[in-house]
Amino acid sequence: MRSYFEQRAMLARLETARAETERQIAIIERQITARAERMTISTRVKARQFGRASTTGTRADERDFQANIAALRFERHDDINALARKLARQAGAIVAFRVRYRINEPERDAAS
Repeated sequence: MRSYFEQRAMLARLETARAETERQIAIIERQITARAERMTISTRVKARQFGRASTTGTRADERDFQANIAALRFERHDDINALARKLARQAGAIVAFRVRYRINEPERDAAS
């Protein structure tokens, strides 16, 4: 049997690993969005417009942007799916750990 502090340390490691996986998924999503935006801007040359009420974004630009996002997500779907499966396994492991050692809530910081 593990001591209380060993259990908390193990749980903290599990939660840190899950947070890292979530961070990796977020990085991939940001990369996809940024690249789709660059692709949209470079393919749709816009006339320069002046004035406060004028906008340079059109519906066609949004359609191209969404199409670029879909294409880039399809290219990276193996990575995204692998990380999503890993995230699900990690979440299951955390739930199982909490059930096994009867830890219901995260430990609250004493300074808060």
